[in-house]
Order: sequence, then structure tokens, then C-alpha cells
Amino acid sequence: MHCLWTTAKRGSLYLRAMDEILQQIDRYKDEINAFQAGTAEEVETFRIRFLGTKGIVKNIMAEMKNVPADQRSAFGQVLNSFKQFTEERYALIKESIQGKSVSRSSGPDFTLPGDPIAIGSRHPVTLMRNRIVSIFQRLGFAVAEGPEIEDDWHNFTALNLDENHPARDMQDTFYLSTSPDWLLRTHTSNVQIREMGKGKLPVRIICPGRVYRNETVSARSHCFFHQVEGLYIDEQVSFADLKQTLYFFVQEMFGKDVKIRFRPSYFPFTEPSAEMDISCLLCHGEGCSVCKRTGWLEILGCGMVHPKVLENCGIDSQRYTGFAFGMGIERPALLKYGINDIRLFSENDLRFLNQFTSAT
Repeated sequence: MHCLWTTAKRGSLYLRAMDEILQQIDRYKDEINAFQAGTAEEVETFRIRFLGTKGIVKNIMAEMKNVPADQRSAFGQVLNSFKQFTEERYALIKESIQGKSVSRSSGPDFTLPGDPIAIGSRHPVTLMRNRIVSIFQRLGFAVAEGPEIEDDWHNFTALNLDENHPARDMQDTFYLSTSPDWLLRTHTSNVQIREMGKGKLPVRIICPGRVYRNETVSARSHCFFHQVEGLYIDEQVSFADLKQTLYFFVQEMFGKDVKIRFRPSYFPFTEPSAEMDISCLLCHGEGCSVCKRTGWLEILGCGMVHPKVLENCGIDSQRYTGFAFGMGIERPALLKYGINDIRLFSENDLRFLNQFTSAT
């Protein structure tokens, strides 16, 4: 560098000043090469000293105004080279100190995005329950709920099942060991009895809830399951009202093309009684293992409320009549979602439950 000014004017004051600047640049380069930063504050001090608005690079670059025109090109190259050298060195120092900060950090980095929170989903039984309830609510039915631990009167006797009635054997009841008069309800009909006992007529309710029966757990049955029962009591209620109500429900739930049939049956708490079947949704009535090759699936039992049940609840059976129906929730859910094992509903397997995140 020092050979740039080897003319006869080397002895002049101006050229001596330029030599001093070039010597300063060499010293600054040595200082920069030797600089080792330990903290971010030291890096910032380096930046302000050399690259700040009043730093060394700016001050040296300002000397360009004093350079003769014929010397500016050569001197400018020297100054630009020094500026570029300083900026590159600063970038390397800054990068190294950031790497050290990350490696030394033992706590959480709050600048990183958080872990995503998985969105839960409703249980398929809950989805089916809500859909059934919404259909009957459009017909004016209110939702009523009651206790799952019930006394014998509300669960059996008031429903026309005397102590020695053979229909009690069909229930396979879980009795509490502390008292033979208390049990886990075998149906949600206990809610109907409690609502009728209030004496507020007319009554138009649906009763969803969990029920318990001492049955062998298999792909088609469980010791606990869910029911929705309905009750409508008023003056001049007929079996035709019951049929039209259930026709509407089936068409809203399973579609307009589903066929329906009623079969005579027996229940102690209704007279006359019937069971309602729909054409199999899986084989479309042609016959399969699910419908036992019949083409039909039973989905609910129904009938006109027995006059004795009305009298047990303090309702005048000569003035009032009513109908009742009851269905399991698991069976419609099995049909709708194509599930072949009822046990899946209670095993809490996330691989199964996550399928219903977007189900309606």
C-alpha cells in the first residue's frame, strides 16, 4: 500500500497524512483480527466502534473529500476494501456469539411457536344422541333427565311390573348390595314416571340417558348402554299419533327411502304394544348377517301407555291417554357409522374416536 505514493511529492504534508491513514488501517485490521467477543454486549460495542454512524470506518471514509482527484480511485479502493473487511468480520463475530447463546441456553425458548393443541371430538354415541334429541325437539318434545340409581317403585312397580312379574327377569338388574330396594336403572322409563308424578299435563318429553343390565359383554350387547325414551300424554292421543311421530323420526334419521313396519309385541307398561323395524341400511333389505338375513332391523319398542301406569302416577286414565316409545342409541350409531362391535364405544381407543372429529 505504501508504494501508492512514490512520487517526488512524498515529502509533502498531505502525503504524510495519507501514509498515516494507511498505517492506521493496518493497525485497525490487526485489532479486528484479534478481537474475540464473549457476550452480545461486546459485539455491539465492536459494531458501534467500527461501523457506527460516528465509527472508525465512517471517519476514514470522510477523508475522501481531501484526496486529490487523480488519487481518489486508488485511495477509494483501499477504503472500500477496509469497510468490506470490517463488515464481514462483524458478521462472523455476530454469528458465532449467537451460536454460543443458543448452545448455552438451558431454559425454554419463548420465541419458538408453541406445540399445537389437538382438537377433541364428540363421542359417536353423543353425536347420535344429539341428533335423535334434535329431531324430537322439532316436534315439541322437551328433554327430561333423572337419576341412574333408582328405587324399585320408579323402575318397576309403577310401570306395572309387580314384585313377582316375570318381565322383571328380562331386565337382569344390578341391585345395590346395601338395599334390595335400590338398583341401577334398567331403562329411562323411571324419568317418565317421575315426570308424570308431577301432575303437570300435558306431558311431551324425551328421556335420554345411560342404563344398566347384567348381560354378557359381546360385539352385540353390553352391561351398560344408552337409551332415548319418549312420552306424550294428553287428551285424545291415539296410536295414529304414535305412528306418525315415529314415521317422521325414521325419515329424518335414516332418509325418505327407508321402509318401516310395526309388529305386535308385549310390554307390561303399554297396551297395545308394538316393535318397529326398518329395512336394513347395510343390505337395503336383501338380507345380511347384521339383519340375520331378514332384511329388517328392529330399532325400537312402542305402544299406548297402560291405563294402570297412568293411575299409578295419579293421572285420570278415563280422560287422558298417551303413547311411549324407547330405543337404544348404540344400535342407530352402529348402523349410521358402519361399526360392527358395540364394545368399541366404551374402550376409549383414540384411533377409533378420532374418526369422528368432523362427524355430525
